[in-house]
Amino acid sequence: MANRPQTVLEILNKTTAFFQKKGVPDPRLDAQYILAHGLGMKNRMDLYLNFEKPLTAAELDVLRPLVARRANREPLQHIVGDTSFRGFRIKCDPRALIPRPETEELVDLAKSRLEGIENPFIVEVGTGTGAIAISCAKEIAGARVLATDISAEALSLAKENAEINQLASAANTQDNTADAESRGTASPLQFAQGDLLEAATADVLARTGIAADAKINCLIANLPYIPDGEKEKLQPEVGNFDPALALFGGADGLDLVRKLLTQTENRLASGAPILLEIGSEQATMLEAESANYPWLKFIASHKDYCGNIRFVEYKAIS
Repeated sequence: MANRPQTVLEILNKTTAFFQKKGVPDPRLDAQYILAHGLGMKNRMDLYLNFEKPLTAAELDVLRPLVARRANREPLQHIVGDTSFRGFRIKCDPRALIPRPETEELVDLAKSRLEGIENPFIVEVGTGTGAIAISCAKEIAGARVLATDISAEALSLAKENAEINQLASAANTQDNTADAESRGTASPLQFAQGDLLEAATADVLARTGIAADAKINCLIANLPYIPDGEKEKLQPEVGNFDPALALFGGADGLDLVRKLLTQTENRLASGAPILLEIGSEQATMLEAESANYPWLKFIASHKDYCGNIRFVEYKAIS
């Protein structure tokens, strides 16, 4: 007698147990996402409507390599191909750091600080997937956003995400923006490659339709801030699969943050906020060093939704 085909529920239970054995965080939830993705379902809730559905050999052949990848601790977002950030679909792959849910609060902070400012000029440094810049361009009325990154690979992914989120003409700062505007296709989001704020050159600003001497109304950055010596402490999903360029920031993790703060002199409008994501233990260090940047005032550290110190805020005072 032939073996009875296994049902969706049976495979879900077996996958969950396998993930538990392999130390996968949230094994049941991840198993649901993997199965729903591999079976072509719209979302994981569809699994509950199909628990008794027998799986064919072809369907199992699709699922096995996906399950093996997650058991090897490859990030779920790389396997299913995307994640949600503030409700926007963000494609994810090894070219850039996977955006984390707690980072969404940077956009809320920016929105609150820019209330009442018409057509604010926002720069996001180290854009990675483009998630923050895309959210600002979509959610802040009249915003003009320039997103920079030193990594050409990250920028290529960010541009793909701009396309996915209907910011099509954001794909190339080399475009003739005046022509784009005449066709009604100018995008509020543009990209430039370079080292932190140095990428926002007068030439780049001119090509993106922003005055060469324009002052920044809000600067946002989620830069690498993990100390170099902490790689062994990271979850495999991070240490083995996220690009090192997006993770490590020197001996105490703050090398790039300090470099960026130094670059802000004479670049920001008076009162403009700088919003940075950092490690919870780094806020005290940055506040203590704030006198190194006399054109800035350290305003506060902010907690994320989980109650952890996650962000620091400065304000331009000259």
